[in-house]
Amino acid sequence: MSQVRTRFAPSPTGFIHLGNIRSALYPWAFARANNGVFILRIEDTDVERSSQEAVDVILEGMQWLGLNHDEGPYYQMQRMDRYKEVLQQMLDQGLVYPCYMSTAELDALRERQMANKEKPRYDGTWRPEPGKTLPPVPEGVKPVLRFKNPQGGSVVWDDKVKGRIEISNDELDDLVIARPDGTPTYNFCVVVDDMDMGITHVIRGDDHVNNTPRQINILRALGQEPPVYAHLPTVLNEQGEKMSKRHGAKAVTQYRDEGYLSDAIVNYLARLGWSHGDDEIFSRQQLVEWFNLDHLGKSAGQFDEAKLRWVAQQHMKTADDAMLAGLVREQFARHGVTLPAALQTGDKLTALCALFKDRCATTVELMEWLTMYVQHLHAPAEELAAQLTDVTRPAVQALAKRLESVSWEKEAISQAIKDTLKEAGLKMPQLAIPVRLLVCGRSQTPSVDAVLALFEREDVLARLARA
Repeated sequence: MSQVRTRFAPSPTGFIHLGNIRSALYPWAFARANNGVFILRIEDTDVERSSQEAVDVILEGMQWLGLNHDEGPYYQMQRMDRYKEVLQQMLDQGLVYPCYMSTAELDALRERQMANKEKPRYDGTWRPEPGKTLPPVPEGVKPVLRFKNPQGGSVVWDDKVKGRIEISNDELDDLVIARPDGTPTYNFCVVVDDMDMGITHVIRGDDHVNNTPRQINILRALGQEPPVYAHLPTVLNEQGEKMSKRHGAKAVTQYRDEGYLSDAIVNYLARLGWSHGDDEIFSRQQLVEWFNLDHLGKSAGQFDEAKLRWVAQQHMKTADDAMLAGLVREQFARHGVTLPAALQTGDKLTALCALFKDRCATTVELMEWLTMYVQHLHAPAEELAAQLTDVTRPAVQALAKRLESVSWEKEAISQAIKDTLKEAGLKMPQLAIPVRLLVCGRSQTPSVDAVLALFEREDVLARLARA
């Protein structure tokens, strides 16, 4: 088999959301799994709706997710000369023809066909045939160019998701492939791009299924064999509607800003339409090792935020602590928080991430946990009053006294707590909860000795002094 060459070809007409980016993930994974080439192509021929801002979000989102392309980005607007060159070749070969039917005439034709309960389609008025006399060319009218679709027979392909698909050529009219001003249309540009870029596998959303027979016929007219097609079912939102900006979808980059790990998003997205047995959690490397087109799902995947958070938590638990520390520093900076010197460099922030990461799905949540080490967070007065009683206050003060002189590490702090509990005749929660409220501003944390050990001694003693 020739080298695998896949592509992702987004239109920069709005921000890119998870449903869109899945159409990048699968061709990327397939190319990587087969030592192939992954190409990025920006389909920007819709000049009025395309924007550089949308292009930037596509590039930014793909970079964050690690979906690195080997060639491109190619921009269709920069390839207009090539499209016109192929159009001219097709004209010279009699594969396309000028059509002078006006919009008003097309509308009238459509209305007649619908009144007769026929499928609305171009009727071939201007299609040249042996022995056929064409209407006189109207003056001052610039024609569109139409492709001479084959007549009779069928277009057949074995879709890697949908199975065998067969469309009768008689269902397809002669497609407009160039507008009156000479600019080529979408389906034609796609064919020339896929041909020039040697695309072997087209993995895209199933909203393109209706385009496929037309594209196959144009490719064959140009002497090319079509690529392998895999048309992916739609991604639905939690309400069961097609995922879209209008239905509340978020830009991919928003998940980055919310603190999700890119590997977690890749893992979650991969499972939203593909499977490897019962494996739910896997690394990017495992995805590449396992990925093929035979296990793509045939039904629509539905986005589930709770499932995404669960996947994200599993990745947080196994994430490298130093890497998390770097991401948490970025989150603090994004939120305008200046870290104390002890957390700006060195291993302390890494140790904090190791202690708290099991409780988090995102680096934003991790940042929120670690805020207690950056500024003094005050517990709700009522909660503190309920826990800091005449029974527990003396024990807290006694613990503070012991902590003035112990070695400042977890084991010694743990022993100081045990000695205080024994002396006061209390159980662990009676001491640990008021200590957490005073020092951390919250009643639930990891093991209190481990939490205290990562504070500066002076900060712990100053906060306990409020008892």
